[in-house]
Amino acid sequence: MPIEILMPALSPTMEEGTLTKWLVKEGDEVSSGDLLAEIETDKATMEFEAVDEGIIGKILVSEGQENVPVNTAIAILLEDGETAADITAAQPAATPTTSTPEAEPAPKPTTTTAPVAPSSAKGSRLFATPLARRIATDKGLDLANITGSGPKGRIVKADVENASAPAKTVAAQPAPAQAAKPSPDADAIKAMFADREFEEVKLDGMRKIIAARLTEAKSTIPHFYLRRDIHLDALLKLRGQMNNGLENRGIKLSVNDYIIKACAMALQDVPDCNAVWAGDRILRLKPSDVAVAVAIEGGLFTPVLRDSDTKTLSTLSAEMKDLAARARTRKLAPHEYQGGSFAISNLGMMGIQNFDAVINPPHGSILAIGAGEKRPVVNAEGELAIATVMSVTLSVDHRVIDGALGAQFLTAVKAYLEDPISMLA
Repeated sequence: MPIEILMPALSPTMEEGTLTKWLVKEGDEVSSGDLLAEIETDKATMEFEAVDEGIIGKILVSEGQENVPVNTAIAILLEDGETAADITAAQPAATPTTSTPEAEPAPKPTTTTAPVAPSSAKGSRLFATPLARRIATDKGLDLANITGSGPKGRIVKADVENASAPAKTVAAQPAPAQAAKPSPDADAIKAMFADREFEEVKLDGMRKIIAARLTEAKSTIPHFYLRRDIHLDALLKLRGQMNNGLENRGIKLSVNDYIIKACAMALQDVPDCNAVWAGDRILRLKPSDVAVAVAIEGGLFTPVLRDSDTKTLSTLSAEMKDLAARARTRKLAPHEYQGGSFAISNLGMMGIQNFDAVINPPHGSILAIGAGEKRPVVNAEGELAIATVMSVTLSVDHRVIDGALGAQFLTAVKAYLEDPISMLA
């Protein structure tokens, strides 16, 4: 019986997504692990892998279709011996698959448990649903010893759950792993505050994605942090002079514009830091594509200023103002907030002295900018003086950038900001 390929849940809270691109076409043979499609949810695009093997018999959802609910049939997979004539009832593209007691969730795009290889005593292929295979692996069951109750003898979830695990000797039985205690669900948390007044705020799509991405970042990226103090007096003096000259053109440069330019040039000076983590390898970028965090109502965007190293301060300033304005109205195109190897998060304008930013995967690092403030310092002559000092923290993905390399990059950023004329050469 043909298998429905369902829109996967790319995060625990995902409800719908956009099928950005098909990586296969009707008639293609696919095996478990082959890439089928690229699927986008708000700000993340992920590749979707095949779980079963077979032939793509029919594509039900076209490229670019938005708001496709999770568990909607997006394609039909034909198994051995089946043809397009066996496709008798495909689910409509915009209608979610109806849930029944036998219905099984869509497979995740990646899994840490490999599916049980189809086998039997006679060497013929066994048909089992992906969930049935995963349960069989967890229970240590051989699918060849299980009789399927599904269509054409297909082994389903109930068949595996009702099967008994093979007996093992006490000596061979491994010690059971300690199960991780699940986090309390919403009802359990609400019960804790049953005697207190509160307002329940539902998460929109953006907040769900932000929560998922931050959890991914802090769970999977080995962060480490490098900190420097940067003297801004020379930059502030130059900025004042330049703004006086640019006033008749309606241009007003911000300190953030200089920071963007300094970071872009430092990425060129230390090219090994202009890199992203790509799962099993590192990608080193040639241009300096710098992302800048922009707070909006309910979340944030990180629009990317491409080729920042080659642009003038006035060009960067105009582009940043345009991107930030459109980010706040959620009118950015995906290519305007995806990509880049490095990001800047500036809370100094809000009076924050210093903080540690979370890396936005797959970026290799992010620079947290604190407020510039008057502080007592010891100058080059060994005398006590007052200077405008800004504290910054570089959060680094240790898989991509080692400590000495990150320190070299941060030193280059500091050098440009403390000698801003060098950025204009």
